[in-house]
Amino acid sequence: MSLKTKRTTRRASRRPPASGRKPTYRFSARDVMMTADELQTFHREFQPLLQRREQQRWSLLYLCGQLSNLERKTIEPMALALIGADPNAIRGMQQFIGQGEWESQPLMIHAQDLVSRWLGESDGVVIVDGSGFPKEGRHSVGVARQYCGHLGKIANCQEGVFLVYASRSGYAFLDERLYLPEEWFRDDSRQRSKACGIPQELAFQTEAQLGLEMIAALVQRGVVPFRWVTCDESYGKNPAFLKEIAALGKWYLAEVPSDTRAWLRTPGIEPAGRGSMGRPRLYPRVKRTAPRPLEMRELMARLLSQVWQRRVIQEGSKGPLVVEMAFMRVTPVCDEMPGAQCWAIFRRSLGRQPETKFYLSNAPVDCPPAELACLTGRRWPVETALEEGKGEVGLDHFETRTWQGWHHHMLQSFLAHLFLMRIRLLFQKKAPPSRQPRPVNWQHAPSKTSSNVYLTSRPSWATANVATMPPIVLIASKPD
Repeated sequence: MSLKTKRTTRRASRRPPASGRKPTYRFSARDVMMTADELQTFHREFQPLLQRREQQRWSLLYLCGQLSNLERKTIEPMALALIGADPNAIRGMQQFIGQGEWESQPLMIHAQDLVSRWLGESDGVVIVDGSGFPKEGRHSVGVARQYCGHLGKIANCQEGVFLVYASRSGYAFLDERLYLPEEWFRDDSRQRSKACGIPQELAFQTEAQLGLEMIAALVQRGVVPFRWVTCDESYGKNPAFLKEIAALGKWYLAEVPSDTRAWLRTPGIEPAGRGSMGRPRLYPRVKRTAPRPLEMRELMARLLSQVWQRRVIQEGSKGPLVVEMAFMRVTPVCDEMPGAQCWAIFRRSLGRQPETKFYLSNAPVDCPPAELACLTGRRWPVETALEEGKGEVGLDHFETRTWQGWHHHMLQSFLAHLFLMRIRLLFQKKAPPSRQPRPVNWQHAPSKTSSNVYLTSRPSWATANVATMPPIVLIASKPD
């Protein structure tokens, strides 16, 4: 090897990863060998779910490519870096991802088992969120002109719906769905749907319905422990979505739009049937004498200054964030009728032009506001997971156009990210293997896990006390 080649190789080995993040740990040669052994052990967990040996080999090779230091983690660069200039290898990997006859769902379910084993806590949080993947052309599965959060505008893209699990120990992907816009179910799209391999029995579902389907499957399996479901306002504005989460026995904390309406007191209802005059009513309705429901921004305007409390919440990599918060019990409007009583939560940043956010939660009345406050800052795990997925393991570096290929690539990306989380736990320097974490004063202690890695410190959001809940909420009296 020439001196020039050696220098180029040395420079490439020192190159930062695609995300641009600096490494957290300085690995020794022994650490590197241990990590390689751990990767083999990790992948052996999934090999029985891949029926053919060549599928097992391609899966491990693909995983190595996603964990490499390549800037572009598509099939051709990964195959060239790991195997060399072998056209058969490139075609083999393309076939494995794009047309391979293997199901990703069994591997996804086993990954959920590992998430539960390594990160599971009884008060864990499941976060549902969408993420866009910009695309050119119209032949990739699910592509359409729609809002792309990655770009912050309407663009030609694919949209995925993702579940991420978060606990005190870490965070990881749980499941995914590809959102198919309605245009893909029209007669004029039948040809490209067939070319992409979309199952014929598939019907249109909204993003909220896809998210609910995944959460319901988690509850039905009962393997991943969690108490909370959180989401942004694109899901929180859907009362049916929140109602179904509550029906599953889970507590939600959902960001909602400022025009979301609620009553301060549950209004009376006039049942269906004959009234004092006119034709009989077919459906129940709110009594005409009931006060009108108020928008969240109106409710906030009526709050007295005494009820606002300064709190420090954790926003992930941004560090502690000081905000002012207020809490009250309200009855939200659901299909023009009163829904179940819930918490209304108001959060505003400090400064002359504060940013205000509004939330609803079906947590019980004795749920400490400190717990609700910390949950408003718990969206960062899904944002960080998506950022790491795209920056570290090539979550958005796929070129396959098929339905099956999209799900295969997402599954492999989830495994790569889960492996990185596993390594992070193993190298957590403040994690003595002999100590079990102490439960904080929440209503339930964290469940035991079989991981041999435990965290000894608690972030500030994990401490709550019933005594911090104000007995009443003061509201300025204003006429309707």
